[in-house]
Amino acid sequence: MLKVGNDSFQSRLLLGTGKYPNFDVQKQAVEVSEAEILTFTVRRMNIFEPSQPNFLEKLDLEKYTLLPNTAGAKTAEEAVRHAKLAKASGLCDMVKVEVIGCDKTLLPDPVETLKATEELLKEGFTVLPYTSDDVVLARKLEELGAHAIMPGASPIGSGQGIINPLNLRFIIEQSNVPVIVDAGIGSPADAAYAMELGADGVLLNTAVSAAEDPVKMAEAMKLAIEAGRLCYEAGRIPKKRYATASSPAEGMSIG
Repeated sequence: MLKVGNDSFQSRLLLGTGKYPNFDVQKQAVEVSEAEILTFTVRRMNIFEPSQPNFLEKLDLEKYTLLPNTAGAKTAEEAVRHAKLAKASGLCDMVKVEVIGCDKTLLPDPVETLKATEELLKEGFTVLPYTSDDVVLARKLEELGAHAIMPGASPIGSGQGIINPLNLRFIIEQSNVPVIVDAGIGSPADAAYAMELGADGVLLNTAVSAAEDPVKMAEAMKLAIEAGRLCYEAGRIPKKRYATASSPAEGMSIG
């Protein structure tokens, strides 16, 4: 079970709801993924912009836990305001804190992320901050009381996969809260690798929504995350420099 705050989930795949070709494909992808947590950007909610379409209209929202994110925020103040708007709408008191500090790389601002996390924790939110793979920053966020840490594998939407597995492993080893790898996942191999490193879950969007067949990719990601988790729990063999016979030599007759 993936436990975040007071909630527990069977699925370790957290799925984004944006950028699908259409709402029907979005609905099918969400269903085959068996994800229980769906994330979306507060700024795209049509309850605040009535002229915008309801991008969740095809989904039975009673089946899911919604994880609004503060994407688009450049300061802690903006992120807090977005989170409060989502909570006021009655959707959820769980929030993914996302405060972007660089428009080119879309990397998060560490100082503003810390500020927003601290303020939202005081407000009683279940807080999941999106951060870079900074080991010290991850520890400081947990010390503040963050309910999970969400380090990026690589830049948002880049599909580069995990570019710094060492830092991710350090973050996982030191954390006493769930570590959910977020951003940059491109293929099921990337998702499985994150889980093999010991991550508690994976959040992705573009890898599914922008795939040639988002529905098949959603199922592939689900299976990869399950396989990666099983591999981590089973304990893979260590890598060796030279070959090792797969059959024991002891007891074999020579003739």
